[in-house]
Amino acid sequence: MNHRRTLTGTLLAAALLASGCTGSGGGSKAADAKAPDDPSKVSGTIKVLTHRTDIVQDGTMKKYAAEFNKIYPKVKVEFDAITDYEAEVKIRMNTKNYGDVLMIPGVIKKNDYPRFFASLGTQDELAEKYRFTGFTTVDGKVYGQSPMGATPGFLYNKRIWAEAGVTDWPTTPDEFLTALKAIKSKTDAVPYYTNFAAQWPLTHWTFVNGSVSCDTGATTALAETDPWGENGELRVGDTLLYDIVKQGLIEKDPTTTNWEESKPKLAKGEIATAWLGSWAVIQFRQAAEKAGADPDDIGFMPFPARVDGKACATANPDYNQAVSIHSKHKAAARAWVDWFTDKSGYAEDNLSIATLKNAPLPELLKPYEEQGVKLIELDDAEGGLVKEIDNASEVGIYAPEYRQDLVDLARGAKDGTLDDFLDDLGEHWTEAQKTVGS
Repeated sequence: MNHRRTLTGTLLAAALLASGCTGSGGGSKAADAKAPDDPSKVSGTIKVLTHRTDIVQDGTMKKYAAEFNKIYPKVKVEFDAITDYEAEVKIRMNTKNYGDVLMIPGVIKKNDYPRFFASLGTQDELAEKYRFTGFTTVDGKVYGQSPMGATPGFLYNKRIWAEAGVTDWPTTPDEFLTALKAIKSKTDAVPYYTNFAAQWPLTHWTFVNGSVSCDTGATTALAETDPWGENGELRVGDTLLYDIVKQGLIEKDPTTTNWEESKPKLAKGEIATAWLGSWAVIQFRQAAEKAGADPDDIGFMPFPARVDGKACATANPDYNQAVSIHSKHKAAARAWVDWFTDKSGYAEDNLSIATLKNAPLPELLKPYEEQGVKLIELDDAEGGLVKEIDNASEVGIYAPEYRQDLVDLARGAKDGTLDDFLDDLGEHWTEAQKTVGS
């Protein structure tokens, strides 16, 4: 079952396959998938590729399709659920046969979108209605649309934190460490769970970017500055992770962690905290119900940083749905993309941020509203360049390896100092900035 999403899908997946995709199946010129005006005239069978194997297997996607057919009765929707989505779809995209609708693999370079996907319209037009359009815009045209968004943060067991005497969200990394120490001394819970063995959860630490500075231009900053320089946002996040591990506030042996087992453990209070994304809350609450624990114990808090007294959290798209440039039923495929975003209820079902700008925030983010957390959307105009710099530097900010090394360094399984480690990352990154695009 493929649970990770997220946060970004678009960012997390980028590093799973860093080689880039130059598939021969890409289209030679741009095409459009216009929104149909008359549902009764839209017909055809469309294949939808998805990473959500879980909700295909349990019949949820079939129910969505049944609702879709009430509006588009002449369209037949078939789902192809793929466990190793990134690797499998990358191979398929070397041909012309990669479905009619698919989630855009993170490995595809942004500037190559017109070679593989049909345009959904101009950003000027779509941005009036939808969030996240900039993440798939090339030369003013939008090539993908996410059905929902998420924000990074700490999942935590509110009961355990309260038992440790911590009821207010920490506002600085030092306050956060103090809270974890109180949990360790006053409860039996593991203060923080790394999910080291699963690897991909470690990549979520990159998504502190923007939350520390409250700057919508944080992605551009990655392309232009050293993320591990003095006050660099990744330095702030990586230093906190290092300190958590160094001070013995994690599980006994990170190499034996288990993603699936972490859900009921956090729900029951055996684990107190984990850095993930808002997309994960529903999974942990469902695990609480199955374990006989209280789902309401699962809370969500922003990164411990404040700008002018305010916390900031970035809103990021999930996997973006796109229409294949080779689809023979582009109108039907576009109808599915729009319906799934606008009317399916998928975002609400997953307690996620709706892509529609006029939709309310999900219930789990109500505390954010109450405490004045500012939700910001990062400008992704330089997102493609950041990926190229990341590949050239061989750092892998969206891959797990360097943070596994960081955890190993903090727990004494690897020699060196934190400053040397982060400075080395910065050197590789800034050198790549000089060569990429030159």
